[in-house]
Amino acid sequence: MDRNLTILTTESRNERTMNIDAENTADILRIMNEEDQKVAVAVNAVLPDIEATVEYVVQSLKAGGRLIYIGAGTSGRLGVLDAVECPPTFSTHPSAVQGIMAGGAGAFTKAAEGAEDSEEGGVQDLQRIELTSADTVIGIAASGRTPYVIGALRYAKSIGAKAIALSCNENAAISQVADRAIEVIVGPEILTGSTRLKSATAHKMILNMISTASMIKLGKAYGNLMVDVNVSNYKLKERAVGIIEKVTAAPYEEAKKALEEANNEVKTAIVMIKTQTTVEEARTLLEKNDGYVRKAIERSK
Repeated sequence: MDRNLTILTTESRNERTMNIDAENTADILRIMNEEDQKVAVAVNAVLPDIEATVEYVVQSLKAGGRLIYIGAGTSGRLGVLDAVECPPTFSTHPSAVQGIMAGGAGAFTKAAEGAEDSEEGGVQDLQRIELTSADTVIGIAASGRTPYVIGALRYAKSIGAKAIALSCNENAAISQVADRAIEVIVGPEILTGSTRLKSATAHKMILNMISTASMIKLGKAYGNLMVDVNVSNYKLKERAVGIIEKVTAAPYEEAKKALEEANNEVKTAIVMIKTQTTVEEARTLLEKNDGYVRKAIERSK
């Protein structure tokens, strides 16, 4: 084994779980739960780095660039999971937020562990999507030393894209090739080296924060409501109508009618009702205010 790997926090043995194989089920679960409670505290410690990342992402998306997650194994899957939720939740174009995995799409359901050892693989995957300087790339690797991610971040930075490293070790190798590093230290796993546990939980939380905060700052929310939800099925249409009802205090039938007139655009329907305007006028108000519902309503007065 690479001796440098054994000294990483993510590869260290957890003193609390040395005899976990001899514990009863209740104690195993209690220990896991207690260890998991440390994750949120660790995430809190890196909030300034997450904030800086959100600003990069917002700048990229406003400029027509993209948010690209890239990683291998569990880290890659987490990026894909966050990316695929953006179109239905925020009506983003499928290309705006992308998750790339070492080994390709097939590696999501079937492990392709050897793919992570190629720096050139990370470069080629970013070249394949024609990465530009307008994009932000977040390389995810719990160990912080995955060659695939190192190659990707080094390439991203070389062409002027923002390169962010997300790991669970201090002074991680991927941090050295990034514009900004998020090193969330959750401590040794209950099963040594099994970073699908606390490390993955921390990274899932952080990716949720990055995408959600970015979308809020891009006008995809009004209060705490998802006003840019993609109405693609019955459940989501009912949710959309409910959102319009909450924002406008309009009765169900009026909210539903406005949504249908607005071609299922929740923002447009809200502005129509709140400003007593037509579909075209509401869309113009939103366009003039960069898609922000609150600004469109306030400035209409």
